[in-house]
Amino acid sequence: MKNRIGINPNIHFGKPCITGTRIPVVDVLELLNKGISFKKIIKDYYPDIQIEDIKACIRYAIEIVETEDIHIAEKV
Repeated sequence: MKNRIGINPNIHFGKPCITGTRIPVVDVLELLNKGISFKKIIKDYYPDIQIEDIKACIRYAIEIVETEDIHIAEKV
Protein backbone atom coordinates (compact mmCIF):
# COMPACT_ATOMS: atom_id res chain seq x y z
CA MET A 1 0.00 0.00 0.00
CA LYS A 2 2.75 2.44 0.86
CA ASN A 3 4.01 2.52 -2.72
CA ARG A 4 0.48 3.12 -4.08
CA ILE A 5 -0.57 6.04 -1.86
CA GLY A 6 1.50 9.18 -1.62
CA ILE A 7 1.35 12.59 0.00
CA ASN A 8 2.83 15.57 -1.78
CA PRO A 9 2.25 19.08 -0.39
CA ASN A 10 2.08 20.38 -3.98
CA ILE A 11 -0.77 18.08 -5.03
CA HIS A 12 -4.28 18.60 -3.61
CA PHE A 13 -2.90 20.53 -0.64
CA GLY A 14 -1.07 17.46 0.65
CA LYS A 15 -4.11 15.18 0.70
CA PRO A 16 -3.23 11.51 0.10
CA CYS A 17 -3.46 10.55 -3.57
CA ILE A 18 -2.84 7.46 -5.64
CA THR A 19 0.86 7.58 -6.47
CA GLY A 20 1.65 8.89 -9.93
CA THR A 21 -1.78 10.52 -10.25
CA ARG A 22 -3.68 13.49 -8.90
CA ILE A 23 -6.52 11.23 -7.74
CA PRO A 24 -7.27 11.80 -4.06
CA VAL A 25 -7.91 8.75 -1.89
CA VAL A 26 -11.09 10.38 -0.57
CA ASP A 27 -12.55 10.64 -4.09
CA VAL A 28 -12.13 6.90 -4.61
CA LEU A 29 -13.61 6.17 -1.18
CA GLU A 30 -16.62 8.37 -1.94
CA LEU A 31 -17.30 6.41 -5.14
CA LEU A 32 -17.07 3.15 -3.20
CA ASN A 33 -19.44 4.56 -0.60
CA LYS A 34 -21.97 5.19 -3.39
CA GLY A 35 -21.83 1.48 -4.20
CA ILE A 36 -19.85 1.84 -7.40
CA SER A 37 -17.83 -1.28 -8.21
CA PHE A 38 -14.06 -1.36 -8.59
CA LYS A 39 -14.39 -2.16 -12.29
CA LYS A 40 -16.85 0.70 -12.90
CA ILE A 41 -14.61 3.16 -11.04
CA ILE A 42 -11.76 2.22 -13.35
CA LYS A 43 -13.88 2.12 -16.51
CA ASP A 44 -15.98 5.26 -15.99
CA TYR A 45 -13.95 7.48 -13.67
CA TYR A 46 -10.25 6.66 -13.44
CA PRO A 47 -9.04 4.45 -16.32
CA ASP A 48 -5.41 5.05 -15.36
CA ILE A 49 -5.62 3.18 -12.04
CA GLN A 50 -5.76 -0.50 -11.17
CA ILE A 51 -7.83 -2.56 -8.76
CA GLU A 52 -4.81 -2.70 -6.44
CA ASP A 53 -4.86 1.12 -6.26
CA ILE A 54 -8.48 1.05 -5.06
CA LYS A 55 -7.64 -1.62 -2.50
CA ALA A 56 -4.75 0.56 -1.32
CA CYS A 57 -7.19 3.46 -0.78
CA ILE A 58 -9.32 1.23 1.45
CA ARG A 59 -6.27 -0.06 3.31
CA TYR A 60 -5.07 3.52 3.82
CA ALA A 61 -8.42 4.52 5.35
CA ILE A 62 -8.37 1.47 7.64
CA GLU A 63 -4.87 2.29 8.84
CA ILE A 64 -5.86 5.90 9.59
CA VAL A 65 -8.81 4.73 11.68
CA GLU A 66 -6.71 2.09 13.45
CA THR A 67 -4.13 4.65 14.56
CA GLU A 68 -6.60 7.38 15.51
CA ASP A 69 -6.80 8.23 19.20
CA ILE A 70 -10.34 8.73 20.35
CA HIS A 71 -10.94 10.74 23.49
CA ILE A 72 -14.40 10.55 24.96
CA ALA A 73 -15.31 13.37 27.28
CA GLU A 74 -18.00 12.84 29.86
CA LYS A 75 -20.80 15.37 29.92
CA VAL A 76 -21.08 17.23 33.18
